[in-house]
Amino acid sequence: MTRPPLPPFTEETARQKVRMAENAWNSRDPEVVTPAYTDDSQWRNRAEFLTGHDAIRAFLRRKWQRELEYRLIKELWAVAGTRIAVRFAYEWHDAEGSWFRSYGNENWEFAEDGRMRRRIASINDLPIAASGRLFHWPQGPRPDDHTGLSDLGL
Repeated sequence: MTRPPLPPFTEETARQKVRMAENAWNSRDPEVVTPAYTDDSQWRNRAEFLTGHDAIRAFLRRKWQRELEYRLIKELWAVAGTRIAVRFAYEWHDAEGSWFRSYGNENWEFAEDGRMRRRIASINDLPIAASGRLFHWPQGPRPDDHTGLSDLGL
């Protein structure tokens, strides 16, 4: 099984890979997201270290039980061979209704089959007012005509 586009990446294929990842994560479905990673994929997400599909799936379930109405935008930062760097922002609220915008950077490394073998994410959360939200599309993938991070000034 392969997950095109495959490395080595060009700027164009890296942008495709980034958008595919964004769309998968916006599904908020661990069963959609997890297959994009190798069976032994290694993650650092904030201060949490994970290895493999079972750990990734469990992490994503916990994440989306806590981060409600999650909406994500990713943007390509750099690409070289099998590696892609992205920056991202996502908005969500907790069970009490408090809204947050989480900002971060990810470094990705891919296997030859196009699945991600390493994901290193650094993320910070900023409390925001509900009136300060910028991501208003219906739950699911971001519409193609929706403004990206740079155009939003993020």
